[in-house]
Amino acid sequence: MAKGSITARDRDALAAADDIHRIPGTLDEAKLLDIMALRPTILDVEEASVWLAGDADVFGAGQPLKPVAGDIVAILTADEEEEEPPAR
Repeated sequence: MAKGSITARDRDALAAADDIHRIPGTLDEAKLLDIMALRPTILDVEEASVWLAGDADVFGAGQPLKPVAGDIVAILTADEEEEEPPAR
């Protein structure tokens, strides 16, 4: 097996801080700690990252995210949700 390749068994392992930084990219410390508190698997982090990249159809049409992956998406997009719409 090539170094750096992830097997199905690895994806079920709990994600470490390095995994979280590697998959969705660099995060601020607060978001990293919030995600780590969820105790996500590597697969949860990968699913959230794919969803955020706009590739949700990978999961099948109309399929929702699994709960932990959905929580990761919520954490990563929290700043976007807090923005107020422009005044009219």
